[in-house]
Amino acid sequence: MPAFPPLRVGRGGDRLRRAVRRRRRAASAGLAVLAAALAVVGGTEAQASRGAAPQEVKPPPAAVRWVSAPVRIADAATVRLLRSGDRVDVVAAERAGPPRVVAAGARVVEVPDPEKGVGDGGALVVLSVPRDTARALVGAGAVARLAVTLC
Repeated sequence: MPAFPPLRVGRGGDRLRRAVRRRRRAASAGLAVLAAALAVVGGTEAQASRGAAPQEVKPPPAAVRWVSAPVRIADAATVRLLRSGDRVDVVAAERAGPPRVVAAGARVVEVPDPEKGVGDGGALVVLSVPRDTARALVGAGAVARLAVTLC
C-alpha cells in the first residue's frame, strides 16, 4: 500500500469560519466609512434634529443673478440706434455734479416700439444687468437724466 498523508477532518469548517469572519470585518468597516461620510454630509440635519438652529445656506459669491431692467433714456433718437445684443454704458447726468456711469457693459435685451404722443419723455430700453446694478439704475433714473453710449 502506498504512503499517504493523514486525513484532516476538522480543517474544512475552520476555513469557512475564517471566511465568514473576514466578510464580517469588511462589512463592519464599510458601515463605519458610510457612517462617517453621512455624519459629514448630513451635519446640518443632525444639528436641526438636536434643536440647534440650521445655518443659512447662501449661494456662492460668483453666482450673479441677472435681471431685465427697463430704463427710460432721455434721448429717444439714441435709443432708435440700439438693437438687441448691443452693449451699452448707462450714464446719469445730474445738474449738481459731474456725469457718472451707472451701468457698464449692459446688454440690450429689447427696444420696445416708441410710444406715440410722448413729447420729450425719452424712450424705453430693456437692459440685462446684475440685480445690484438694476437697483442703481432705478435710483439714478428717479433723480437724473440717463443717456447711453455704445461699447
